[in-house]
Amino acid sequence: MTAVTIEPVTADVVHRHSPTSPLDADGQGNAHVSFAVSAHRAIVDVDPDLGLVRVVELTTSQDVGRVLNPLQAVGQLEGGAAQGVGLAVMEEVLVSDGRIRNASFTDYLVPTALDMPPVEIALLIEQPEPGAPFGAKGIGEPPCISSTAAVVAALRDATGLELARVPVRPVDIALGGDALGVDR
Repeated sequence: MTAVTIEPVTADVVHRHSPTSPLDADGQGNAHVSFAVSAHRAIVDVDPDLGLVRVVELTTSQDVGRVLNPLQAVGQLEGGAAQGVGLAVMEEVLVSDGRIRNASFTDYLVPTALDMPPVEIALLIEQPEPGAPFGAKGIGEPPCISSTAAVVAALRDATGLELARVPVRPVDIALGGDALGVDR
C-alpha cells in the first residue's frame, strides 16, 4: 500500500465588487453592495410508503452584516426558511391548458406554523458591509435558497432517491421517483 499525503488547500481570495453610487432622481442605480452567505442543515422524517414528509429540525448559519434589530433579524431568518421549506415540499403552481389549477390558498399549499420546526440559529456572523447603509445586509432572502437545498438533501439522504425536482411530492417518494415514468 502506498501512503498518500494530501496537502491542505488554502488560498486567500479578495473580491471587490463594482463601486456603488447614490440612486439617481428616478430611484435607479447599482444597488448591489454585498454577497449573501447562508447555510442550512435539515433533519426530516419520511414515511416512504405514503411519501409524507415532516421537517423536524432546521439549523442555520448566516452572514447578516450589521444587525440593526435583533428580533427582526430572527424573524427574517425564520420567514426565509419557511419559504424555502415551502418550495422544497409544498409550493407548486399547477397549470393545465394554460390555466392555473390551484389559484387559491385552498389548493396552493404554503407552510404554516404547524409545518415548520423551530429554526435553530447556530451562528450569526456580523461582518458589516462597508458599502451598505449602517453595514446591513439582506437577511431574509438567503434562507429561501439554502433551506430548500438542505431539505431536499435530507430527503435524498433519507430515501436514497435522486429527487431531481422541487417541490418533492409524496408521489415522488412513494413511487420511488417513478411518478411520471422517469427515474428521478
